[in-house]
Amino acid sequence: MEFRPCIDIHNGKVKQIVGGSLRDECDTAEENFVSGQDAAFYAEFYKSRGIRGGHIILLNAKDSPYYKETKEQALLALRTWPGALQVGGGITAENAEEFLNAGASHVIVTSYVFKNGRVDYENLKKLFSVTGREHLVLDLSCRRKKTAEECVNKVNSETDEDYYIVTDRWQKFTEEKITSGLLDRLSSYADEFLIHAVDVEGKASGIERPLAELLGGWNRIPVTYAGGVGSFEHLAQLREWGRGRLNVTVGSALDLFGGTMKFDEVLDYCRNNI
Repeated sequence: MEFRPCIDIHNGKVKQIVGGSLRDECDTAEENFVSGQDAAFYAEFYKSRGIRGGHIILLNAKDSPYYKETKEQALLALRTWPGALQVGGGITAENAEEFLNAGASHVIVTSYVFKNGRVDYENLKKLFSVTGREHLVLDLSCRRKKTAEECVNKVNSETDEDYYIVTDRWQKFTEEKITSGLLDRLSSYADEFLIHAVDVEGKASGIERPLAELLGGWNRIPVTYAGGVGSFEHLAQLREWGRGRLNVTVGSALDLFGGTMKFDEVLDYCRNNI
């Protein structure tokens, strides 16, 4: 289990937010932490510890008045440690090369590839022609359509465990369910998958066990799981349920972002529990 760091940028600031609260309207989100440091500080921090494969996420839409400022922060981080960090948020076939040339090891893409609720293979192939498999991460962040209460009450229990990919900064559901078959099909285009469990993202409230078990049972390319980690017990659960096959991102719970989990202890735990 590798630790994969993050730099989430919203309204030009490095932040930790509650993922499900993000709204394009008025560029709002429920904030857990707003940093007084710029994105370069975090890139340099990860560089000092030799941690590659982290992701920078631009959390503003391209038409947001904050997008330019957010993008500038992302580029600053990429220039600080070129070739070591991934970047996502508004990536298309038309602008992917700009971010790769700026120092991104990979571009991370969701919305451009999932249009009108389905995989848009035409867009995926356009993107692939620019990035190749070796520079592309597909973000398959997902949510359940059912509420927690409905799942407890077993309403339509045959679909209780279904997770659907969400786009547009986690605000729109697609019709694409996370299944082994979908992962198989998409893996031929991507070097890795990044998957946020959106309903627990930023809450440090625990792992989405059904999702972790599904992902852990599939083992073709690297998968990074993000969302809900708030303790070392949660890390142990993710390792167990994911069969040691999943990489992990921890955000709001880290002392780096105002939480209680010490960064170096988390890093040591992940490195020593392979």
